[in-house]
Amino acid sequence: MSCIFCRIAAGEIPANKVLENDHVVAFHDLNPHAPVHVLVIPKAHIKDVGSAGPEHAEALGQVLLACREVAEKTGVAESGFRVALNTGPDAGQSVDHLHAHVLGGRALGWPPG
Repeated sequence: MSCIFCRIAAGEIPANKVLENDHVVAFHDLNPHAPVHVLVIPKAHIKDVGSAGPEHAEALGQVLLACREVAEKTGVAESGFRVALNTGPDAGQSVDHLHAHVLGGRALGWPPG
């Protein structure tokens, strides 16, 4: 298994986890861009949103539900948080495994990028 996020999900590579259940793993980003920056990944390998199909609906839903739970656990649910899903290199996706960024802990500018 060469996908680093698959290896984190399998427990082969340690991560500073915020949440784990049967469907997802959430862990602190090693290169944070906000005071709270947590990645939420499905345990099943899905390359990105662009390659997700109807068969991935449950995994996608579990990722979004986990984002809400991460925001609660990290204390940014009430003040506000952003969920970002990058697809492809032009969007900034650096690991070919679907992952949501949960960002918060400060005012986030708009538009991003």
